[in-house]
Amino acid sequence: MEKAIPEVTLNDGTTLPVTGLGTYGLWGNAGANAISSGINAGYRLIDTAYNYENEGAVGEGIKRSGISREELWITSKLPGRYHTYEKALVAIQESLYRSKLDYLDLYIIHWPLPRQDHYVEAWQALIDAKKWGLVRSIGVSNFLPEHLERIIQETGVTPSLNQVELHPFFNQEEQRKVHEERGIQTQSWSPLAKSADILSNETIGKIAENHNKTIAQVVLRWHHQIGSVSIPRSTSPQRQRENINIFDFALSETEMSAIAGLSQPDGRLNNMDPATHEEF
Repeated sequence: MEKAIPEVTLNDGTTLPVTGLGTYGLWGNAGANAISSGINAGYRLIDTAYNYENEGAVGEGIKRSGISREELWITSKLPGRYHTYEKALVAIQESLYRSKLDYLDLYIIHWPLPRQDHYVEAWQALIDAKKWGLVRSIGVSNFLPEHLERIIQETGVTPSLNQVELHPFFNQEEQRKVHEERGIQTQSWSPLAKSADILSNETIGKIAENHNKTIAQVVLRWHHQIGSVSIPRSTSPQRQRENINIFDFALSETEMSAIAGLSQPDGRLNNMDPATHEEF
């Protein structure tokens, strides 16, 4: 097994591995095997969501891995159709039943859906779920600064984490500054963007050659050095191991700047702007 992954401390005092395993699209027996493989490769943070419809596969993958539940950090997410207070609490319970877990380490609101305007209510449900021991830490996903400001003002509780689209083509510099000011941990979804675009990028390719690393390892190291927790998805045991083998080298300031220069204002992969995107 690889060396233990370093951890960061969140604003509520809990800790979180600095990289984890994404599970979108990992379903059924093959999905459970891929999740078990990732855990045995060294991953301790596993990221799923109610809408991924694979919380059961995650639970089965944990069981097959043979690793103690207490060593793992399991994240799931609240879908938009359950943003009202009572429905949110039921959804959290359902996530636990599906995964056959007694608690979740992190539960987050998947999208704010501001036009529906129930996200403050949903946040209050998460606050209470934490009080009752259903979850250890609570956060959000895809929340813009104005959404963060509102839930903090109206409830007095700051999210421990905000999971946002973040990759070299959309590096979220301004959003990350807001997180830093608020003491909110940044987490990257789609950290490798579209792999075909990343793998053919000459700038990152040259940096990878300099370090005798894969392009994916360089990008994931970049996430680590900007202070973001990444959750790359892979079903290949070899790539799973490669993706967490990023702690034996460092990118120079020049290399970090070169990667930062790849970001574009319209760099979102599927134009999923949290101000308008709705996912139920």
